[in-house]
Amino acid sequence: MRTQSDTTYDLVIHAGRVLCPTTGLDGPGAVAVRGDRIAAVSTSSQVQDRVESAAPPLDSARQILSFPDGILLPGMVDVHAHPALSGSKYGIAPDAHILPYGSTTLLSQGDAGARNWQRYKAETVAGSRTRVRMALNLSASGESNEAGCFADLADVDVGACVETVLRDPENIWGIALNVGPGNCLENDPRDIMACALEAAERTGKPLLVGQRRHDDWSLAEQFDLLRPGDVVTYCYHARPGGIVADGRVLDCVWAARERGILFDLGHGMDSFNFAVATVAIAEGFLPDTISSDVYARHVDSEPRHHLPLVMSKLRAAGMDEADIWPRVTSRPAALLGMDNEIGALTPGACADLAVLQWHDAPQTLRDAVGNERSGGVWEPVLTIRGGEIVGTA
Repeated sequence: MRTQSDTTYDLVIHAGRVLCPTTGLDGPGAVAVRGDRIAAVSTSSQVQDRVESAAPPLDSARQILSFPDGILLPGMVDVHAHPALSGSKYGIAPDAHILPYGSTTLLSQGDAGARNWQRYKAETVAGSRTRVRMALNLSASGESNEAGCFADLADVDVGACVETVLRDPENIWGIALNVGPGNCLENDPRDIMACALEAAERTGKPLLVGQRRHDDWSLAEQFDLLRPGDVVTYCYHARPGGIVADGRVLDCVWAARERGILFDLGHGMDSFNFAVATVAIAEGFLPDTISSDVYARHVDSEPRHHLPLVMSKLRAAGMDEADIWPRVTSRPAALLGMDNEIGALTPGACADLAVLQWHDAPQTLRDAVGNERSGGVWEPVLTIRGGEIVGTA
């Protein structure tokens, strides 16, 4: 015999469009939440419940929300961001500046290294409602060095990096390095890459790599060093060493993808260009994951920089929305090895949810260098993290 407590959902959210790339769900429906888990998913009046043989009706809930014009999808997964409460020159408070905009899981791109990881873990990982994982900086000081994380080669401590990763493999997804001139200064980026590869081999972890973006080291040579499963971020920038030249995607880029190298967007302040994106998308070279690279300089930006805005820019550049959704949900969840927990609307998964609304009226969208396109935008409306309402953006 069921009691009221075990037949009533804590929260039911109805939406004009319930969308899940993993299950193929895309239409009017609702998601029911009990505790921190998704309990049931419905399309129209048909309940799909893989946990209970007889699910209670979706009007049996302590709280019911309705978004007839909204898009309800899994909480988004941003695999290149800078959540940090202290210790990183790029860091921002994730609960205040990222979570309300629909991203419930973040991968920090090197905000901490071996020397400050324990503080970062206690302060940012444990102290945030947002789920935070780390691509540990090869530099032991993380992003705390104003001169550049690899300005002092004494910070490139392979042993300390390996020891830190092996001690905490659940929270540390992989190893981050950015071999751009601003990080390496006069130091040879090839030496730094070699150290990162050694650390990655010793830990069995992937790399998250920011390319050289300078003519002194070809993209082909950089890609030849990478291994299947390594991730290259900033894939649509227009600086030297980009993936597009003479109006086409370079052969070495296609070859790297064929070998299993993954490509992440990483919009940021300097790494998204409409012209590059348009060429790549038209040729079918889409990013494997879409990320915001949101950091401190974005906090006061207008319009506010967030993952739904980045998605809107890609749509304006020609990317189909059906290709966008999995790249902010199921694909990055799988990349983090968490696809049984996040990134899908399936009963039993964590109740991380996002509600967006599409505004069709054309707005002016700008890339990282000020080029403009006109297009509609997705705006964040509501975020649910672990079954709890975070609030509106």
